[in-house]
Amino acid sequence: MTDATALVVEHVDWNDPRAELLRDSMEVEMSARYRDKNSAQTPEQRAALHDALAVDPARVFVTVLISDSAGVPVGHAALRDLRGEWEMKRVVVDATRRGAGIGARLMTELEAAARAGGAHRIILQTGDRQPEAVRLYERSGYTPIPIYEPYVSTIPFSLCYELVLD
Repeated sequence: MTDATALVVEHVDWNDPRAELLRDSMEVEMSARYRDKNSAQTPEQRAALHDALAVDPARVFVTVLISDSAGVPVGHAALRDLRGEWEMKRVVVDATRRGAGIGARLMTELEAAARAGGAHRIILQTGDRQPEAVRLYERSGYTPIPIYEPYVSTIPFSLCYELVLD
């Protein structure tokens, strides 16, 4: 179990190597969870999925990295501009550290950054095979909303949420 008070929270560049490491681990985990759904896709559907999930670093408002007291990165999340909305992306907590409050700390940090940036709400998308994420979002006060673009046709099994900040 991680001591939440010993965590170091940083705002880093999207391309920070530690942030990339956590996103890479997330990609491996999500590929395994959704392997059967993704393997049934045509090459065109895979390309559309790739485009829907791509994050342009120039559209990222903030990337939050959390490390433990030894400097090991254990959590990552970002906010990006999606057609004028503040969308949460790549929320990942190291699988060995889940349940220790790191996800909640990420959410709090992103919400504070969004408020400081003038956002009225945060939206996010997750998949139907990520119960840990759903629990985190719902415990953090996020409520379900309809699937929004670019996920409507590319990831129809999406679960989407919002948090109104006003």
